[in-house]
Amino acid sequence: MTGPGTRVAWFHCFAGIAGDMALGSLLDAGADFDEVTALLERLPFSGWRLTAEPVLRGGIAATRILVEAEDSVVVRTYAHIVGLVEEARLPPRVARRALDTFAALAQVEGALHRRPPSQVHFHEIGSHDTIVDIVGTCAALEVLGVDEVTASAVATGTGTVRSAHGFIPNPSPAVVKLLEGIPSWGRDVRVELTTPTGAALLAATGVGFGPMPAIRIEASGFGAGSAELEDLPNCTQVVLGLRLPDGSRDSGSGQSVLLLEANLDDVTGETLAHTVEALLGAGAHDAWITPVVMKKGRPGHTVSALCDPALLDTVREVLRSETGTLGVRGSTLERWPASRQLDAVEVEGLPVRVKVSPGRVKAEQGDAARVAARTGLPLREVVFRAESAWRRHDHPGDPPPPSPEPRPSA
Repeated sequence: MTGPGTRVAWFHCFAGIAGDMALGSLLDAGADFDEVTALLERLPFSGWRLTAEPVLRGGIAATRILVEAEDSVVVRTYAHIVGLVEEARLPPRVARRALDTFAALAQVEGALHRRPPSQVHFHEIGSHDTIVDIVGTCAALEVLGVDEVTASAVATGTGTVRSAHGFIPNPSPAVVKLLEGIPSWGRDVRVELTTPTGAALLAATGVGFGPMPAIRIEASGFGAGSAELEDLPNCTQVVLGLRLPDGSRDSGSGQSVLLLEANLDDVTGETLAHTVEALLGAGAHDAWITPVVMKKGRPGHTVSALCDPALLDTVREVLRSETGTLGVRGSTLERWPASRQLDAVEVEGLPVRVKVSPGRVKAEQGDAARVAARTGLPLREVVFRAESAWRRHDHPGDPPPPSPEPRPSA
């Protein structure tokens, strides 16, 4: 759903985001605690209790979430958690958002540990408190009637953090993978500001990232992290509101973006192709190459990148260092991205995320390529099966999509 009347939640991740911080912010913004708890109690396990307490973080009033659980160390498989969510018979949007979040975690954990996502064993992520944080956040979004989730650039910390596998870098490898494509930046704070759970919630449910969108604000709230920090309020803010109608003075401006460009006439095709990949890896929304005729009639190329203003320094440096250009120019633009959401299906038992927008579904290329590599299926076959699976599951009445062209016989 998008357009006038769409209820939007914008997470301001100036101090990062974690599952309990996201849930706490939504409760602080007005999600009814009893309604959220009632949905959580549909999960087929016991031995946990959810409490919410008012606290201060850097002088800001916030809500801290506590989950008391008997199973402090439980290892569950991805398939086990999917079974728990499906058995709970949650409202469709709650179940979909929760399953998308766990699918994103399984995808990343599988890639990091070199095993199929379906065989991933969750350690910290499989515990009661993490499951309650994820499903509780999705339940709170539903209680508040949120149609779209957006977020600011996401702050991360530095140093190292302890995990089930020992000390690992901060941000953790899982957080870094989950934040691919999402504007992010690091604070010189030796605390895990963004956790895998928080990053997965954004990766799975977020449809846009950057400054607060054009909305008529209805409520806001802060979810507290566990510790008080010296120089930073350790909390995540959420702002709720209705998207403004097209044509109104307030909604006339779209999302601010920067267009960075450089003209080149002395680099190879290999360098140009690598530069585009490096720009996307640095968080650019898009990057492309345009052939041009430069001064003295010399053929050349313009390398362009569209990025969030928060990533100006990072993307500009990548463009400069990868091409060796003597200068980068930039301009401020606006864009109006269409509403979209991520869903997940399975092909040969492996998860493939699909991007869904009005009238269209498209398999994520990276996911499809990984499944193709693992199964030996052609990439176009994986894409066809993934998109067909989503249509069958979510729109059984729609006409079937055209079959892919038959493969030539050997």
